[in-house]
Amino acid sequence: MSESRAPADEGIFAGGRADRDEQDATLPAAYLAVRDRSLWLTDVLEIEDYGLQPMPDASPAKWHLAHTTWFFETFLLKPFDPHWRSVDARYEYLFNSYYNSVGAQFPRAHRGDLSRPTVREVLAYRAAVDDAMSALLARRSEDDEFAARVVLGLHHEEQHQELLLTDLKYAFGHNPLLPVYAHARPAPARAAGVLGWREHVGGLVEIGRAPSPPGADRAAFEFDNETPRHRVYLEPFALADRCVTCGEYLDFMADGGYAAPTLWLSDGWAWLQDGGPRHPLYWREADGAWFEYTLAGERPVDRDAPLTHVSFYEADAYARWAKARLPREAEWEVVADRHGRREAGNFVETQWLHPVCSGSAGDDGPADLFGNQWEWTCSAYAPYPGFAPAAGALGEYNGKFMSNQVVLRGGSCVTPQAHVRASYRNFFYPPDRWQFTGVRLARDL
Repeated sequence: MSESRAPADEGIFAGGRADRDEQDATLPAAYLAVRDRSLWLTDVLEIEDYGLQPMPDASPAKWHLAHTTWFFETFLLKPFDPHWRSVDARYEYLFNSYYNSVGAQFPRAHRGDLSRPTVREVLAYRAAVDDAMSALLARRSEDDEFAARVVLGLHHEEQHQELLLTDLKYAFGHNPLLPVYAHARPAPARAAGVLGWREHVGGLVEIGRAPSPPGADRAAFEFDNETPRHRVYLEPFALADRCVTCGEYLDFMADGGYAAPTLWLSDGWAWLQDGGPRHPLYWREADGAWFEYTLAGERPVDRDAPLTHVSFYEADAYARWAKARLPREAEWEVVADRHGRREAGNFVETQWLHPVCSGSAGDDGPADLFGNQWEWTCSAYAPYPGFAPAAGALGEYNGKFMSNQVVLRGGSCVTPQAHVRASYRNFFYPPDRWQFTGVRLARDL
């Protein structure tokens, strides 16, 4: 439908320097590469697909394309380009997500009700903003404050690329026709191996990152919720050397895991009794066999594949059943800092768009800490000691959500590889399951 500067047959990061070394590209090239990627992700959609919103938390593809454009217009063009004139002043209301400092927002649950602006008009809006941004980048890339906002905008758009795919999966996965997303490749099947444990002595450790100086260095970027770097004392613990598999979760289900109140947190048990699920999202049973919808189509549940699309409640209940627990975020980060191999993860670049076991863990640490699926921790999403949000509207980006949510770590199979790092803190509400979320066990020593 849309016309991308990057030809689709060259792969998901074709055009510009949009591969895992993207941070080494010039800022104008990185800008175009990330923006092209969003168009590439949607260029196989039919016009009817762009407006789908099957639940309030899942935004239409058209809205993602427009909102990421609104971000650059609002936080870059309006304050830095005196010659910029909005394509349509009403877009400030339609495509503002949650920035109360900017103004009112169109209700999130009704984004799919908007047939106008059309997809063609949204693409024209993107093109106008990209033209103006390219001209502005040519003049102001050396301005540290301007460059820092551009880098933030690129990471923001990468978050929405991930959300676009998870939201599209929810729409397709609840369609009885179970459509296939054309850019998805069938994920290979691999043996998981026996679950093992990696012990850690604990002690006084440092986690988080010191705030980087403003500028255009994408490799040095961190979100404000990752700061400041600080000390944490850990008791000795062990972390599983791989994630929980679908087969292991099937054993939990067969053993009555969903019917055992002693395994569940009070809120989780209430969630179950209030019409909650009895299996992971996208699973269905037919004639005694289990099937799972993936973006490459439905397939039998692979017992060796990493489990995904479970809530925090389900993850916590499974951990109790397995006589273990979920890791604390500091435990996860310390191990990932020492042993994580981000370059080996299953990210969106593989185009499998589904978790894949890499095999047994190596001598250098647990397997698949990065990619595949976000890993639930047992840590509440809260500010680090000394955290201070940015001034102005951009201070609303992360800080105001530090309540009633749980931290996840590691990235997923729909995350751009250059987007994550050991200190990255994702966060969702305990019942959420439509994101690629899975389970890695921990235990006390």
